[in-house]
Amino acid sequence: MIGKCKAIAHGSTALDYIFREGKLGSRLAFHNLCSREPKTIYEEMKVVSDYNSRCRNKFLRIEIGIAPQDEKRLPVSELMGIAHLFAKQMGLDNHQWVAVTHKDTDNRHIHIIANRISLFGEVYDTTFVSNRAAKVAEEISREKGLTIAKEVKAKKKYQKTKASPMREQTKQQVQKICYALLDKYKGTGITGHSMFLYELNKNGIAIERMKNKQGKVYGLKFSYAGQSFKASEIGREFGYRSLQKNFEETNKKEQKKPHQTIQEPIEKKEQPDTGYQLVPPSRFSISRDNDTPQVQNSIDAVADTIVSAADEVVEGLGDLITPSTQGNDYAETAWQRKLRNQANRKKKRGRGL
Repeated sequence: MIGKCKAIAHGSTALDYIFREGKLGSRLAFHNLCSREPKTIYEEMKVVSDYNSRCRNKFLRIEIGIAPQDEKRLPVSELMGIAHLFAKQMGLDNHQWVAVTHKDTDNRHIHIIANRISLFGEVYDTTFVSNRAAKVAEEISREKGLTIAKEVKAKKKYQKTKASPMREQTKQQVQKICYALLDKYKGTGITGHSMFLYELNKNGIAIERMKNKQGKVYGLKFSYAGQSFKASEIGREFGYRSLQKNFEETNKKEQKKPHQTIQEPIEKKEQPDTGYQLVPPSRFSISRDNDTPQVQNSIDAVADTIVSAADEVVEGLGDLITPSTQGNDYAETAWQRKLRNQANRKKKRGRGL
């Protein structure tokens, strides 16, 4: 027999739970209570618990587990006596409590819900209350000759440490076969995984998936020569998830290198090599591409006027500019100048200036 105890705040919910249809087995005891239903029991307990306004967890929840081998020896009347004896040794004589049995699990067990506030307004001390409940359960078990949970636990622990030599030998054989096949097919993908399982079965080793209550796989079990071993006993490489990772192909996907973008140099417009210039190009080369025809004509006219004036000056100066010009040379020079002047005048008249 085993006992547990805990202080709780939700007394109404706990009472509804232990009296729930489908779980309730037998009503064992109603101590210091007149009511028999969960709602009225809670209201009756609340009248007493309201005497203390500072206590938060005003209820106790106690569970008493009965060992399967003791159930046939304990009729309802005997369970009723255990409930009263347990509550008395826990010091709940002056408290309100109710005890029932549950039948919703394989093992029969007793539920007790108690008011933590006594009939005199005192608060029940819950220091190490769970240890106290376990100790009371052990004392009652010894008194009535029932199975003691502490001794069963110690016996199982001893049996676990004392392993069978035959089992150890079988485990070593399984480990040898499993590691040899793993080294053979490691990193070979799905095909290697299938061959691994095939050769295990060929060597007489069966693998079984372990599932929880929700149907989800949580581990593997290896069976060989009438012995069963958890995957962790064989080796960490043989767990449910780790075993599958061992067969992943290493060269299947190469690690992608970071993409490097090579930026080509922007082609610059070719510019004439003007060398080192003291004056910026804008000072001596002015573009006239965007000028209107009227502006262009005006500029040309001004230029022709300047050229004509220069020619007249040169004509007036005569041989002052060309002192070496004499005779026929002078006449030829004058004639060419005259023709140039006439041409310039015709050009002016054609432009309407």
